Amino acid sequence: MRAGVRVTAVLVALAGGLLLAGCCAPLAVSPAAFSTPVSRSVVPLAATPQAPALVPVPEAAPAVPPLRPVDRLVQSPPAELAVPAIGVRTDRIDALAPDAGGVLAATAEPATTGWFTGGPTPGADGPAVIAGHVGMGGAAGPFAHLAEVVAGDEVTVRRADGTDAVFTVYRVERVAREAFRASEVYGDTPGPELRLITFGGVFDRGAGPYPDNVVVWARLAGVR
Repeated sequence: MRAGVRVTAVLVALAGGLLLAGCCAPLAVSPAAFSTPVSRSVVPLAATPQAPALVPVPEAAPAVPPLRPVDRLVQSPPAELAVPAIGVRTDRIDALAPDAGGVLAATAEPATTGWFTGGPTPGADGPAVIAGHVGMGGAAGPFAHLAEVVAGDEVTVRRADGTDAVFTVYRVERVAREAFRASEVYGDTPGPELRLITFGGVFDRGAGPYPDNVVVWARLAGVR
């Protein structure tokens, strides 16, 4: 069991609007097109027994590997994140570390997410934490719709060792920043879990950062 990590503050108040967790169809050929008389020296393609099919056979969708239940995985850093319910798929997860005051910094790029290196890797014992932007500079971030996730949704983390750790969401909460309970997010858990975090509420540039945090809780369901 990996002990939880004490963090005095989870999300940094970011200035300037920087937000954390923030083929063509085949041509149809009518049989009537070949009903008019033609020269014996010209053989219509459709009349040739060896003529190729005019409509290509669609390729079958790749099979999704079955989910294999596991109690836990060995440590391996996260590389990609997918939350199909809200259309999220990122191919980059930065490493995030708290500053000297224990505040979790944000990723530098608005389109990326970040993994809290002070906690376990996704799938290992304990709560792995991934933070993302709601948006920045008018552009939506990967966690712009994180508050729309519901219990039962699936979250997949591709790890550096090539395994896909699959988590099932069991709780989603939006909480005021002042009431944020760090122990619930970073505290000890009986098995591998995942936390997704971003800002919530209405951003007021004059009043400062977003007033709330959105947190998603998920448990390891298996591996692919």
